[in-house]
Amino acid sequence: MSAATPQTSTETASAPTYKRKALFAAAVGYGLDGFDLLILSFALGGIIATFGLSDVEAGSLSTITLFGAVLGGIVFGSLADRYGRVRVLTWTVLIFAVFTGLSAIAQGYWDMAAYRFVAGVGIGGEFGIGMALAAEAVPANQRARATSWVGVGFQIGVFAAAIVAAPVIALWGWRALFVIGLFPAIFAFVIRRGVEEPDKFVQSQRGQGGNGVSGDSAAGSTTAELPTFGAKIHALVKDGATVKITFALIILSTVQNFGYFGIIAWLPNYLSEKMELGVTKGSLWTAVTVIGMLAGILIFGQVADRLGRRPAFWIFQAGAIISILVYSQMTDPSALLVGGFFMGAFANGMLGGHGALLAEMYPTQVRATAQNVIFNIGRALGGLAPVVIALLADSFGFAFALALLPTIYIIQFLAMFLLPEKRGIELE
Repeated sequence: MSAATPQTSTETASAPTYKRKALFAAAVGYGLDGFDLLILSFALGGIIATFGLSDVEAGSLSTITLFGAVLGGIVFGSLADRYGRVRVLTWTVLIFAVFTGLSAIAQGYWDMAAYRFVAGVGIGGEFGIGMALAAEAVPANQRARATSWVGVGFQIGVFAAAIVAAPVIALWGWRALFVIGLFPAIFAFVIRRGVEEPDKFVQSQRGQGGNGVSGDSAAGSTTAELPTFGAKIHALVKDGATVKITFALIILSTVQNFGYFGIIAWLPNYLSEKMELGVTKGSLWTAVTVIGMLAGILIFGQVADRLGRRPAFWIFQAGAIISILVYSQMTDPSALLVGGFFMGAFANGMLGGHGALLAEMYPTQVRATAQNVIFNIGRALGGLAPVVIALLADSFGFAFALALLPTIYIIQFLAMFLLPEKRGIELE
């Protein structure tokens, strides 16, 4: 089907009100994910002091959270393909909210690590489910912009964490940050009551005899059975062409996450201590970097829908290489403020394109599984960044470790050659 072919959708999927509700639910869900991940970064200083941890042990808490996200991504992605995007999104929010709250009562490294792992299990479902929901709720020519809005939700959550972290820690200590993490549980009920499943998913369920969705969504089903978990995983490697696509997407997701977590996990600490800006200014400078990330995601969605996925990724990959290298050499506070904006825009702007790209490569019946499995594999591998950066920084300094990051974007640049261009083409 050509890019000019109009989208055929049911009344619900084409209704502007439904699109707004679906995008809002997906964006806020992913925003809560971003808030949770960054409050850990700001709490690390207090956690290190309270429990007497090394920088490597503290950095491993972020990595452990992301390992939990891999498990959650696999499990909840498959469940979302069977029981519905909205229903399972609710479950994931409840899990990570509760265990983020429990992190506030941790008494040492190991129980903190356990709470973070289970919170990560809940977080792992957010990306793929939200992105699948957004991609299925809009016309084909708006897909990258829609998934970019979900990515923006993540950055707003990160930005909120950057803004509230310093005053909350100053008033009540690092544990209070995790208490705030309990509040997303309320939003889970709002999602469940206010948003229906996208028609693309409901139609797929009907065609396969699905009965996991409430109401009459399974009406008119055939005798065909929904694919098993094993069949969904096999669909990601079913033939040579699909293996190539899946491999390339794992590379893209790994680089995206490694670059992001390599920057954001230690940036507040680097700015406040190594660059001697203090906690308050370090938070503000980090917030400007996050604003750059937010702007980059929005711009990326526009570029990807107008020029195509490949050109958009290549432009931003080149920008990431240049901006990170330049930033790593900066020492002046004003330059760090401006440079952080551009580094954030290019290094994380591509996040908005991953949802659309992943959605376009796999059929509806395995879409959430593919989104979550592939992106969370990237999260797990990219989640090694805080530890790798800590090890390099201990020996050579953070600036040197940061200067090495651009090499990973060269690998990502080459991986784009393995992916077909599907801008404007209907989802299967």
